[in-house]
Amino acid sequence: MAKLTLNAEKEVIAKAKQLAEERGISVSAMFSQFIEMLAARHSRRRGLAPITRRLRGVARVLPDRSDRELFEEAVMARVRR
Repeated sequence: MAKLTLNAEKEVIAKAKQLAEERGISVSAMFSQFIEMLAARHSRRRGLAPITRRLRGVARVLPDRSDRELFEEAVMARVRR
């Protein structure tokens, strides 16, 4: 395994150590997980159209509604106009 040295503010280092301890892992392992998560998210977004990437997160969807229900409501609202 390669070694990497990072510089950060003391407060950030303290937070990182606390978070890692709460998770029962090392700061290095937590950093690796974080980078893997960012890389996975980035590769998922790369396949999206530019407008979709820009609009991600604009609307909030309640977890008790299915995509189908939301789609049907949108269609019905458009028909009612």
